[in-house]
Amino acid sequence: MAGIFGNKSPAGGARSGSGAARSGSNSEPASELSKVDFSSADMSIGLDDCADLVEVQEVGAGIGAIYEEAAVLYANGNIREAEKLLETVLGDESAAAGEGLWMMLLDLYQLTGQRERFESRVLDYATRFERSPPPYVDLSAAQPRRKSDLAALVNLTGNLTIQAEAQFKQMFVIGQKSGALRVDLKRLRSVDDDGCRLILDLVAGLVRERARLFLLNGESLRAQLEGQLQVGVANRQSAWLLLLELLQHAGDHERFEQWALDYAITFEESPPSWENKPRPPAAVASASDAGDGPGKALDDTVLEGELSGANNESIRRLAAVGASRKSVELDCSQLRRMDFVCTGTLFNVLSALQGQGTRVKLHNVNAMVGALLRVMGVDQVAQVNLRR
Repeated sequence: MAGIFGNKSPAGGARSGSGAARSGSNSEPASELSKVDFSSADMSIGLDDCADLVEVQEVGAGIGAIYEEAAVLYANGNIREAEKLLETVLGDESAAAGEGLWMMLLDLYQLTGQRERFESRVLDYATRFERSPPPYVDLSAAQPRRKSDLAALVNLTGNLTIQAEAQFKQMFVIGQKSGALRVDLKRLRSVDDDGCRLILDLVAGLVRERARLFLLNGESLRAQLEGQLQVGVANRQSAWLLLLELLQHAGDHERFEQWALDYAITFEESPPSWENKPRPPAAVASASDAGDGPGKALDDTVLEGELSGANNESIRRLAAVGASRKSVELDCSQLRRMDFVCTGTLFNVLSALQGQGTRVKLHNVNAMVGALLRVMGVDQVAQVNLRR
């Protein structure tokens, strides 16, 4: 791939790496690391400071060059060309291709739904490496877009009235886009009927969007509402409904049934049915432990689909999450492809996180993406675990 990265004079020993993708060749030539700037001026963290850290390994002629070329072809969307290149080198017995190239081709067949081609090659793989071959998994089928596991945290404080309507609209947009929202009720001093309706509308809206809503630390608000409501006095219906909602989020089925019966008596209508509300993961069960804003004690995140460009939202989210954490685990099981520029931006973010002491692990990376991550040096600033 000298045509892409330019010829370099040999330098020190080749970099060490991790994972099966490193076996593209049994003995790779020494190489010099070139520097490429993929930073974006509007990234939320200081990527410019590490722009000169992007390192692209130039691998010399032979199997290493094929490994690199196939990875870049796939990253650029030239899938058929990458497939033909891998098939050619693996069909040449004199090439002595390593396991890394075999795994790339087998994963490429799965990514493109070519089961027959996969099965025709997998026996050769098993014979050559004397181990059980990987099972076929169709990675080509369109997967339903998975909402982000990140749950932004919003703290409600003071007296909740209709004056907060604009803020609740913003909260709905946040929950809709990220697929999850945490609302901490601990600091609320009072809630009038309009405020109760704002919370109920937020709940109903996010349910329609199939987004998860966690109402946290509602004990004080529940006690406040219980002290205000009177059985048989048919007013403040929104407050009644909010109380029933809070009891469901608290998982208090017994008290819910008691208040649901009182609701039916008071308003002469059926109360809401009991629902098992989503429970926050243990790491975020208490928003008081998470501080006053998002980015603390969050769920781990995902990289999925086909990522491209320097300003990819998934990479921005990783930068924001990692800025306040000591470790981040990325689920890459649904990550099909990353382009060259997006991978460079990922390197910049991971370099910055590594510099501040944050450890990042990428799990279940397919071999085609894993090869590009190795070529781009991402495995030097994060742990990359290939899908097996």
